[in-house]
Amino acid sequence: MTNRKVVLITGGSAGIGAAVARMAAKRGYDVALTYRTDKAGAEAVAKDVKSAGGRCEIYGCDVADPAQIDTLFAKFDKDFNNLDALVNNAGIVDAKARVDEIDHTRLRRIFDVNVIGAFLVAGQAVRRMSTKYGGNGGVIVNMSSIAAKLGAGKQYVDYAATKGAIDTMTTGLAQEVADEGIRVVGIRPGIIDTEIHAKGGEPERGKQLEGWIPVKRMGTAGEVAEATLWLMSDAASYVTGSTLDVSGGR
Repeated sequence: MTNRKVVLITGGSAGIGAAVARMAAKRGYDVALTYRTDKAGAEAVAKDVKSAGGRCEIYGCDVADPAQIDTLFAKFDKDFNNLDALVNNAGIVDAKARVDEIDHTRLRRIFDVNVIGAFLVAGQAVRRMSTKYGGNGGVIVNMSSIAAKLGAGKQYVDYAATKGAIDTMTTGLAQEVADEGIRVVGIRPGIIDTEIHAKGGEPERGKQLEGWIPVKRMGTAGEVAEATLWLMSDAASYVTGSTLDVSGGR
């Protein structure tokens, strides 16, 4: 065990989650991160975290499965004696489709991961951070999307709706635990240069949409990580219940 702060990042094997992990290690955090299938990616992130002086433990976990979330936190409790920050980052997007083309199976999967999984993980974090349960407080950062405000019509309204739910959860949970030492905040990334576009079947989507972004470029995972680390820091000690747009003006 170390005296460093500990951050748990879900979906930390690539993209924004991986960037947050690497940056957190450089800012003095030990890191716990989850992956669903990309163990090699998680191991690569762990190697970088350790090179930066941090401890890193990786856990396979599909947040759509409540039993796997329970197992994750049981393992976490054996490996770490404190949880100072949660980055609720695990999320999925599907191929572009209209609402009248989306079936129940797709809806069930995306809501299980993006909403229900995020709720269950946040609840576990509260039970470890809250002064009500003997914790020392902490910060929960929920990763939303600018799609929550834009609607994503003719693209993936289902994904946008899940992120709208995350925005509401951020506001409500912040109200519940503000006097228990926990701040709850969110980030709405815009078009970020990560693998998520390819996973949704549109690897060139970011480049194609650059003309619609006021700053005329995609954002980077590092820029989102900078915002995340600021929200996790004492510099943001009076910020809770808020969601920050990191979207290049969209």
